[in-house]
Formats: sequence, C-alpha cells, structure tokens
Amino acid sequence: MLSYRHAFHAGNHADVLKHAIVIQMLRYLGQKDKSYWYIDTHAGAGVYSLTEGFATKTAEFETGIGKLWDRDDLPTLLADYVDEVKALNPDGDLRFYPGSPYLAWRTMREQDRMRLFELHSTEIDVLSHNFRDAGRRAMIYEGDGFDGIKALLPPPPRRALVLIDPSYEDKRDYARTLDCLEESIKRFATGTYAVWYPIVTRLESQRFADQLKAIQPKGWLHAALTVRKPPTDGFGLFGSGMFVLNPPYTLAKDLKALLPYLVDALGEDDNASFKLEHRAD
Repeated sequence: MLSYRHAFHAGNHADVLKHAIVIQMLRYLGQKDKSYWYIDTHAGAGVYSLTEGFATKTAEFETGIGKLWDRDDLPTLLADYVDEVKALNPDGDLRFYPGSPYLAWRTMREQDRMRLFELHSTEIDVLSHNFRDAGRRAMIYEGDGFDGIKALLPPPPRRALVLIDPSYEDKRDYARTLDCLEESIKRFATGTYAVWYPIVTRLESQRFADQLKAIQPKGWLHAALTVRKPPTDGFGLFGSGMFVLNPPYTLAKDLKALLPYLVDALGEDDNASFKLEHRAD
C-alpha cells in the first residue's frame, strides 16, 4: 500500500530474523566465483534513521536490534548480522538501520548485481539517492515488483536470491505473493526465493505457511519466531516468518542455533517460541 512506510518498523524483531537469514544466504551464494543477482520486489528506502522521523514514533527497533546491540554472546550467524548493522554506525551509537538492499550491497562482490523494485514514490526517491553511485550494478525500478520481476527471470548468471517482502497491509498481498512465487519458479526453477511474512491474527497470515509449502513438495525451509502472545484486540505484529524455496543446505543447521537464542533475547513473555521446518531435495 502507498501509505505504508517501513521506517516505522525498521530494526524490529521481524527485521532481525529476516536480515540475519538474508545475509547468510548471500554469503552462501558468494562462496562460488560465479556471479549472482539479488532481486528485491519491495525494496523500501534502503537505509533508515532511528533517531528522527517515522522510527521515533514507534521505536520498534528496541524490540529487535536494540536488544542485541551490546550483547557479547551472539551466535555466529547473528554476530555477522549485527556486525553489518554496526558498520553503518561506526561511532558505536545505534542511529541508522540498513534495509535489505543495503545489506545485500555490503555483501555483494564486484561481479554480482542487484535489481530493486519499489512502488512508493517517496521511498524510491530515497532509495535512488542511497544508490546514486552504484552504476549499473544496482538497477532500481519504480513500480510493482510482483509484476516487474517477471522480466528479470531467469537472470543471466542463472544464480539469484529473490526476496519477496510486501507489507501485507493489503490482504491481497498474500495471494499475490503466492502467485508471484509460483510464476517465478516456472521461469527460474533453480533460484533461491525468500518470502517474509508477518505473524498476526488475520486468517490469511495463519494459513500462509501451509500454502507456501504446497507450492513445492520438497526443497523448502520455514522458520518462524513469535515474541509474545497474540494481542487481545486482534491487531499488531507478534511474530514473523521466513519461508525459503531452494535454501542453502547449511541454513537449517545454522537456524537451529539461532532461533532458540532469539526466543531468549527477543521474547517478551512466556509465549515466545520458534518453529523450524524443512524438507530437503
């Protein structure tokens, strides 16, 4: 939706789960010399201020990155993620938070490419400014990523991570995500696809993971983190999930160490929990 601004939620518990996983998948792709593409259907602004503007109205980063900032017992996968956030804050104060495009840019090599979609007219202006010196390595498209991704698949190197990450404020985003993923798999069956989704009381959210699993009988991974009990009024995010098609074979093992730690570090009550499921090829 054009009213949605991710800055309200930047750095929250959902971003921690999403971005820690995205970084590790890109690291995995980078182990081979051959280039890869990173494609983001809903890129946002790329970088967010945590000390002014939208983020200060909700301070959701205090439920996520803020709780990890000074810890010295982070598991390897999470330490890698926190180090990348700290690279954006070299003075040691948590003032800026990197979105998925910035984290991808930091992880990419010279031969890799990034393709970003953003529909919001203000967000894309900020995104374009943030990547003004990237040249053709980072191409930015103003428009609907659900539709725009079709022209990019399969990418020339036949290696890519595709992040599908809409706001889901419009409940039609659930169906559109499923359609986009099914169509993308037909065009580029060997790509790695990561779908983030919110855990809320809405029916579309509660049944979404099972619908994603039905797209492909094997070769998928599902990780979910719940940080508190569902709100009594039925509104609000109390967890999130990441569903990955064709995941790196190392990811399930890494998440077995990460998810219990996140429950302990980010959980807000006794209802905090995690789920990890995967079906190998």
